[in-house]
Amino acid sequence: MPVKPVAAMMGGPGRFSANPGLDYEIAQEKAVSLGRMGRRLEAALAALAAFDAAPTGAAPDGKGERPALVAEAAEALWMLAVQREAVGLCSYSALLRDYAVPAEVADRMGPRGA
Repeated sequence: MPVKPVAAMMGGPGRFSANPGLDYEIAQEKAVSLGRMGRRLEAALAALAAFDAAPTGAAPDGKGERPALVAEAAEALWMLAVQREAVGLCSYSALLRDYAVPAEVADRMGPRGA
């Protein structure tokens, strides 16, 4: 996947402010935010996969725990999708593919309780 130049992440090609240092800091903050949300999604998906791989009797309340793990992963997916859209990365199918998001999680994407 081609990497967008900082200028494109700042609102479009050719858009520069009078303060390139500030532009750079804003781009850094966007990247940090994307990284944080990506790690949160990866952790949530890993927890769900670990639960699914565990023996069925391993968790005392396995039936109630799995829906909570799916909900956590669905919320993390939603948060990452929102962050990506905010910086102009709008390919939802690439997000699902790159993070190997199960259909069950993608179908429930959104904030918890919504």
